[in-house]
Amino acid sequence: MGLKSQLEAELQSVADFESPEADLEQYRTPAQVAAHLVALADLQGDIEDRTVVDLGSGTGMLALGAALRAPKRVVGVEFDVGALSLAQENESVLSDTESVDWVRGDVTNLPVDLAGSTVIANPPFGAHEDTRHADRDFLEGIATGAAVSYTIHNSGSREFLEAFTMDNGGRITHAYGVEFHVPKQFRHHEAENHEIQAELYRVAWDA
Repeated sequence: MGLKSQLEAELQSVADFESPEADLEQYRTPAQVAAHLVALADLQGDIEDRTVVDLGSGTGMLALGAALRAPKRVVGVEFDVGALSLAQENESVLSDTESVDWVRGDVTNLPVDLAGSTVIANPPFGAHEDTRHADRDFLEGIATGAAVSYTIHNSGSREFLEAFTMDNGGRITHAYGVEFHVPKQFRHHEAENHEIQAELYRVAWDA
């Protein structure tokens, strides 16, 4: 079994939000997408023996994926107390992971120092008024000290990412298309399953 397939299989046990809030775009990152991100980061040497910070960690999908790949330290930063509690429960289900430090905090006032770290994040896409420009807030936090970041964005975000990183001391080194399979969980969802096209970017901030 390849690395990506192995990660995906292990991450299938990560539970979703119990009462997701639509205005905060609380969707669990699919195990397939998380495995793709973590495998790419691992192959680039950005996880093993590195400090990895998952911003907006939700129920822990990305943080726990990173914890399976022998990092020096993993920190999950999440504002929602309920999500943090569920992330801790999810950690207890997985085996062979490094311990994750779960920290309550907001990306606009980070509770951790990102200096030299690898940051992973799946920010809200900005589909609701409360999350408009949330991806910019995440990137502004990341730019304060991360060495490298892996972030997921709505399809068509490359021009914005290129402009932002250029203005803030970073550069896009890799870009990939990813597809989200999101089950129906809010009233405004009509189909039982939604397919969302998204983009995954690796940015080097030490450029």
